[in-house]
Amino acid sequence: MSSDLPLPAYADIEAAAQRIEAATIRTPLLENPRVNDRLGGRLLIKAEPLQRTGSFKFRGAYNFISQLSPDQRRAGIVAWSSGNHAQGVAEAARLLGTPATIVMPIDAPAIKVANTRASGAHVVTYDRIKDDREAIARGLAEREGRTAIPPYDHPWIIAGQGTIGPEIVDQAQSAGASLDAVIAPCSGGGLSSGIATAVKAISPGTQCFAAEPAGFDDLARSLATGTIQRNERLVGSFCDALLAPCPGNYTFALARKNLDGSLVATDDEVAGAMELAFREFKLVVEPGGAVGLACVLNGALPIQGRTVCVVCSGGNVDGEVFRAALATAARRTA
Repeated sequence: MSSDLPLPAYADIEAAAQRIEAATIRTPLLENPRVNDRLGGRLLIKAEPLQRTGSFKFRGAYNFISQLSPDQRRAGIVAWSSGNHAQGVAEAARLLGTPATIVMPIDAPAIKVANTRASGAHVVTYDRIKDDREAIARGLAEREGRTAIPPYDHPWIIAGQGTIGPEIVDQAQSAGASLDAVIAPCSGGGLSSGIATAVKAISPGTQCFAAEPAGFDDLARSLATGTIQRNERLVGSFCDALLAPCPGNYTFALARKNLDGSLVATDDEVAGAMELAFREFKLVVEPGGAVGLACVLNGALPIQGRTVCVVCSGGNVDGEVFRAALATAARRTA
């Protein structure tokens, strides 16, 4: 494990929900009758692109920093991220008065770098092929006496992301829906394992799945083998937010306990999901945030006659990438 803390449980997610409530947005659960008719089931979308900083990552970041001591907050924090964790940490640090340094890949989407700096964080870049981002960040933290904030493999981060789970169950109940399955995008696994931990505690009969880009299905392979597997490469998909090298120790332990599997979608299928989210739900979703939706649309997670909730996890996408995705989807359906 990455620290001496125990695996997060549902009680930790409940505590995190109270801790972050005043700072976060209770994002809506969206539904479209036309899409339901087309799919033959009931599709619910948890719209985390509408969360503060444009993704779910703000939840875990705020939960983490709010538990630091006053001295730790004054000293500052260091995080490493391809973009959404960076923005979430930077904004949470700004709100809580904590200096922040973020280590980001040199090829991170410009919108994510700009938003991170706009929250007052100092950005240090690295080459994701040649450099070890965690080693760079932890080195900075040690030299400057700051606290390192991992992007996913820490109980406080997982508990914060897991607060989406109780919201989904409560909102589905309010909509008269009985959830058959929930699916969420997966990079290192903090989101999917956190949500599954909460959902299984409240609704044990609901299936919980992760979703990964084709060719970067380290969690699926890890679950199949029972041991943590690594991706052979860290570039090659436009789902930039989901290119972690492998599941974390905490996240994999929770995934083995609470997930019913991890499903896969291609980049073209993800582009189609982005187009549908935009056209039918008026929601801008970044590639990594749309992988779960793609796994419903491509049939990896059957929906006919069922009720499925998809977490669209973020909406921080450069305009050119978004236009290209819509164009790709148009060509596939032409």
